[in-house]
Amino acid sequence: MRERVKIVAGYLAGFALLFLVWHLAAIFVVKSALFPSPIPVFVRAQWLIEENILQEQVWASLRRILQGFALGTALGIPIGLAIGSFKPVRVLLEPWTEFFRFIPAVAMITVAVIWFGIGEESKIFLIAYTTIFVIIISTAAGVGAVERNKIRAAQALGASRFQVFALVALPATVPFILTGMRLAMANSFVTIVAAELIASNDGLGKMLWDARLFMEINDIFVALVALGLLGFATDRCFRLAIRAFAGRYNPTM
Repeated sequence: MRERVKIVAGYLAGFALLFLVWHLAAIFVVKSALFPSPIPVFVRAQWLIEENILQEQVWASLRRILQGFALGTALGIPIGLAIGSFKPVRVLLEPWTEFFRFIPAVAMITVAVIWFGIGEESKIFLIAYTTIFVIIISTAAGVGAVERNKIRAAQALGASRFQVFALVALPATVPFILTGMRLAMANSFVTIVAAELIASNDGLGKMLWDARLFMEINDIFVALVALGLLGFATDRCFRLAIRAFAGRYNPTM
């Protein structure tokens, strides 16, 4: 408990320092109405929270991120395991992976809108698209990084091919999968904001776009702060889940 209190206190001190630097920069360095200090931004955020506006935008974006992330992860892990484990599969699917992963999700927004419209399906598709290739690459790299001596030792002890995969290769790959999932989550935030800027009726990206149109500078910074805090909270929750359910595979996270 004491260690957790120290960690939380460190986080709070870090954010306090961040907002202090922001305040000093706004007052003494930039001195522009286009770069407000944290105080009017927090006042505006309080009003948006009281009107239940900010919560709705945050939940809309987070819901899309989680749905697309879950879909991309569910598809990416088995494909990555297959690519890393079987050479014929790797030869067949590597061109697909290398071709599509260099087409950014932002470039696919127009295609997603044409295919799925401006509803939820297009956002989920884009998040899954930006997630799946990071997961595939990290998972395949994890399978390739398994030490051959471990596999030979298991085979020498009489392990079957399935047992070697389930008890040796897969546990050794888990840290790579988890790292890929964290990177993919960060990409998801970038993609969902871009998607909501162009085709959405709600969400933090839509909030940013509307604030830009009407030059509501405080609303812009509220959305930016909300994105940063939401991303930080999501990553912390992700790390806590990893420690709870897969800590023995990746104790450093």
